[in-house]
Amino acid sequence: MSKLIINRLDYARIKKSINDAKQFRSISNEEAEKLLKELESAKIVEPEAIPSNVVTMNSIVKLSFQNTNKQIQFQIVYPEQANVKENKISIFSPIATALIGYKVGDEIEWVVPAGLTKIRVDEIIYQPEAAGDYNL
Repeated sequence: MSKLIINRLDYARIKKSINDAKQFRSISNEEAEKLLKELESAKIVEPEAIPSNVVTMNSIVKLSFQNTNKQIQFQIVYPEQANVKENKISIFSPIATALIGYKVGDEIEWVVPAGLTKIRVDEIIYQPEAAGDYNL
């Protein structure tokens, strides 16, 4: 699998969000470490250099579960913007953590309550960087 790509602003903001959440104990140490590990393994680039097929913060993503072919769509946001009714999922949620930095067509193994499943990034409906929104 190719290396994850994250823009410099997302990288800094996600790290700050993790540190804030750890201070307020609103994220478990296990989830924080998992997300930090993903971030540390990523290639960091300027926002303008992010390919349009990469999942970034504030992206609206359509994905499918390989075992059921069920499709879902949501936006990956910072914790304070999360709103399930608006399909806005916090970067701290396991599915958002699993997706950030991956590309359209990538398949990711993900552990759900029923066991291991594969999800595929089908489409990025909106990506801030592709739309020229570099400072979201």
